Amino acid sequence: MWNNVNKNILCLKVLRGLCNCCVQRYASVGVWVKRTQEKHRHCGENPSKNSLLLVTRNYSSTRPPWRVLFFGTDDFAVESLKMLSASRESNDGVVKSLEVVTLSKDVAVKKFADQNKLPVHVWPVGDLQRRFDVGVVVSFGCLLREGLINQFPFGILNVHPSLLPRWRGPAPVFHTILHGDSVTGVTIMQIRPNRFDVGPILHQEVYQVPCNSTSDQLGVTLALKGAQLLIDTLRNLPERIKNRREQAKDGATLAPKISTSMSWVLWEEQTCDQIDCLFRSIGSRIPLRTIWMGKTIKLLDFTGKCNISLSGRGKTPLPGSISYLKESNTLAVCCKDGWVGFKTVLLKKKLSAADFYNGYLHQSFQKISPKQECLFHSNTGRTKHNSKVGNSLTKQQNVGHPSFRSNSPVLCLPDTTYSVQFPDNLWNTQCVIMNVIIGDFLESLV
Repeated sequence: MWNNVNKNILCLKVLRGLCNCCVQRYASVGVWVKRTQEKHRHCGENPSKNSLLLVTRNYSSTRPPWRVLFFGTDDFAVESLKMLSASRESNDGVVKSLEVVTLSKDVAVKKFADQNKLPVHVWPVGDLQRRFDVGVVVSFGCLLREGLINQFPFGILNVHPSLLPRWRGPAPVFHTILHGDSVTGVTIMQIRPNRFDVGPILHQEVYQVPCNSTSDQLGVTLALKGAQLLIDTLRNLPERIKNRREQAKDGATLAPKISTSMSWVLWEEQTCDQIDCLFRSIGSRIPLRTIWMGKTIKLLDFTGKCNISLSGRGKTPLPGSISYLKESNTLAVCCKDGWVGFKTVLLKKKLSAADFYNGYLHQSFQKISPKQECLFHSNTGRTKHNSKVGNSLTKQQNVGHPSFRSNSPVLCLPDTTYSVQFPDNLWNTQCVIMNVIIGDFLESLV
């Protein structure tokens, strides 16, 4: 009993001399330290002589302003870094100090940090010596280990441009446009060790996707909204963490990186709307492609759905059929449910629709026998490789990326992804194969 009394007396002696401000600020107890006879840093009061102050082992604050370490790379991440930097300079009570971790010297985040004289660390980072309260990750692309996350008393936050759990992965904005989503948003979540986009949600904001928006346009908007939501989250971080919620198990979809294999147009399977979504999603970075007379041709300056009258033509056009519209100088191509137009193509060089018609299409119609169709062909070999991925995404998304199915015979080269339709004779087959291989080799050099 006397031991308990002595302990209580000791506690009273220790707490004497602490003001309410210091007790609240250092609420998470860790280490006792002896204070010198000076004013309290945050409240300005003079402690009594030889008073003791209870502080945490990581010397962390329980309220803003925060000491922030930012992880990022690209232009999307720069918007959040700008907002954090502006908060630090304006002394608005959210960001006290700001330092940056990035992957290389050539990324947008590194350039912004240098211009604004922010301290920069090169990934990977080691012991941070408890110098930061919270980490912020935006478009970083690297898994974070548990030992690193645990160095931040409030963990590491992530700004993600989708309404998680929909579109987990590195390319959520592209897949939002590709699959025709009408609603998206931004999510602030806590990072989980060694996993992407599965942590608890602290804050979310819904955003209606504008009609005909491209992935670039949507990305710019969501970057700004994400930066604003980040500051709002940091302003009330302890409360947000207290009320965090785990992600729903239903509705999770994946957003893998975009690749050139996605750019092949599947005339037999894709509708006008799907081709439109494909172009608005990746067209600014990867041109849409098809096969013309055994050669790869790139389709540029997409104009959308075309209205074509087929009266007097006698038979229904096949998918891939080409029609030149002289009035609008547009190449119209038949797809699954209509026609889509392109103003420019790239074969050996850029050609307008009129130039392509006069130099290639018109001559082809003159030289090819009436039994053969003059068509753009889907590249079956390139799309076949991704059919499993496309099928799995279709099951979990509103609009899937369709896989190509054809009854026509194909020739597949062993250990390659090339696949072309059988021409009439073996010599033509060899020529077509060589055209495809050489064409793609030249493309890779460009």
